Amino acid sequence: MNIPNQITISRIVLIPIFMVFLLAPFDFGSWAILGADIPVHHFIAAVIFIIAAATDWLDGYYARKYELVTNMGKFLDPLADKLLITAAFVSLVGLELFPAWAAVVILTREFAVTGLRLVASGEGEVIAASQWGKWKTVSQIVCIAAILLHNVGFALVGLPFDTLMIVLAVGLTLYSGFDYFMKNTHVLKSEQ
Repeated sequence: MNIPNQITISRIVLIPIFMVFLLAPFDFGSWAILGADIPVHHFIAAVIFIIAAATDWLDGYYARKYELVTNMGKFLDPLADKLLITAAFVSLVGLELFPAWAAVVILTREFAVTGLRLVASGEGEVIAASQWGKWKTVSQIVCIAAILLHNVGFALVGLPFDTLMIVLAVGLTLYSGFDYFMKNTHVLKSEQ
């Protein structure tokens, strides 16, 4: 197994570790950071999440730079991304730190685009990640990190940073999903 695939698998391995620190009722106390009172176990979960999210960039960088793109990597990389994001949003909904409606919107889009990609794959086409899809992913990662870090005490435009990021993440999620479907309507028409 090549290095990019090992990095991708490390992201999958980090998911349950992230969830344990986020969901287990540890009483490590809390830290006051930039005016926010952050439970230590949330801070640890945030660090693990950020490291796991960074491996997405790292495995792609190595795979492209050293021409190590494999079918296994093409399968595992998006799966690892979806697992990490889904685990984070579902956990945050369970902790009542993220609105359930927003999680439903985000996860519905993820399943819909994955379904579109599967249909395209059956037609011998590959739907590559769009620039909007990449921005969507970044906004989701920043949103999750902001929530885990309890806003780190700052606000923009009169809204807490995490609220602003929820609005941005949902907006980019919807727009990027719309963009994928509009650019690939031919895939669905060929199935009729």
